[in-house]
Amino acid sequence: MQRDASPRVWPRVLLALLALGALVGFFVYPTYPNYDSLYSLIWGKEILHGHLPSFEVYRAPTEHPLALFFGALMSLFGTGGDRLMVFATLASFVALVAGIYRLGAAAFTPLVGVIAGALVLSRFDFAFLAARGYIDIPYLAFVVWAAALEAGRRRRGWPVFVLLTLASLMRPEAWLLIGLYWVWFNWPRSTPWRTRLLTAALAATGPVIWAITDQVVTGDPLYSLHSTSDLAEELGRSHGLSAVPTATWSFLTSLDKGPVVYAAVGGLLVAILLVPRRLGVPLVLLVIGLATFGLVGLAGLSIIDRYLLVPSLMIMIFAGVLFGGWTMLVDGRARTAWAALFAVALVGGVAYTIVNLNLVRFRNELTFREHYRTDLTRLLADPAVKRGLRCGPLSTPNHKLLPDIRWITGLPSTRVLARSDARNRRRIQRGVAIYVADRYALLRQAFTSPLDKPMTQVPMPGFRRVAVNGYYGAYVRCPR
Repeated sequence: MQRDASPRVWPRVLLALLALGALVGFFVYPTYPNYDSLYSLIWGKEILHGHLPSFEVYRAPTEHPLALFFGALMSLFGTGGDRLMVFATLASFVALVAGIYRLGAAAFTPLVGVIAGALVLSRFDFAFLAARGYIDIPYLAFVVWAAALEAGRRRRGWPVFVLLTLASLMRPEAWLLIGLYWVWFNWPRSTPWRTRLLTAALAATGPVIWAITDQVVTGDPLYSLHSTSDLAEELGRSHGLSAVPTATWSFLTSLDKGPVVYAAVGGLLVAILLVPRRLGVPLVLLVIGLATFGLVGLAGLSIIDRYLLVPSLMIMIFAGVLFGGWTMLVDGRARTAWAALFAVALVGGVAYTIVNLNLVRFRNELTFREHYRTDLTRLLADPAVKRGLRCGPLSTPNHKLLPDIRWITGLPSTRVLARSDARNRRRIQRGVAIYVADRYALLRQAFTSPLDKPMTQVPMPGFRRVAVNGYYGAYVRCPR
């Protein structure tokens, strides 16, 4: 067996092209942060103004300590902070693809890394998460680069601990990763006690800061766990251990696509037969990722595909082994035959992609996010709407538009209410009521769960329409 010694200039060229493409896409399709990330911006801004973040608002997402810090930093740039957050996430996406290449190259060969990176790019779910500012992308970049450094040199130590600590402040799944890495790094080696204590402190940073934040803000150190579980039940999302087996297969085939999953099984078998000592880090991440998904179900949290992103990335690496594993062989007939099969598969895959590639949905989603935000901003800037806010709070059909409106207007949570929240029935009888007018937006911002009733989209008695555009209408009631 031998590692491929070919020049590595071309992966760098490909990475530069990817970075350029991400930069162009940032300006051509101006998008904005998703629901969770917008709340990170709002909460960060509240902290900077000396207020406790409003974690307990109606259907609030789970807080993430590092996202809070980053949200506070981005809020220093005013309303443009949301676009900067998207830019940072797109940069993280480029770093993630580079990390996948590095992990594939370190564990196997550069060609395996390039194939894995190409598969990530071909799965638009990841790019779409980046375009909407999801924290999952920087989280994945931290985890993948930690794995790549470890694959390059066993028990790498401090760099891996730092990256996993940052990851543990973004997603609790990383707590298990850094805990197991601490055991691996310190046992059975005779590591100095000072190193053991310092690395243990890093490993505990995530859960400790998370619990302290929740305790200070809500009085419950486990608030994030409780609120996430309660919200999953309220919104009717799948949760519980019984939903895990079916969801695992369904989500992985959705994220990776069936042929890639099957190729990964073949690639795993190839790696076991040819280079069993090299598959350690990717295999460990795959197993831990699947086990963590089971623990998520056991804890009663929402069973969503984002909890399987790490194992889905490892599947792409093992698929890369099946297609590019011939670079691990010495020159000979076996290597030549395998390379020929790879060339045929590459041509067939490119042809299939060209024939079946449909960017319409991806482009429509990006365009929607640009247009709805533009219309919402214009509506809220209308003089009649501003006058209506003097009479009472602003209401929306449900929770979906709350962070957008709060970020654009700077209004506190007590002034922006959801009509689907029964506790607000009396307060929303005056002021401004926003209604969704576009059919595409209705499914994403007005009727997003079984709890959203049609009456939340029916203008309330006494309200008169004062402004309307392609996506929204504003009604005002100012009783004397």
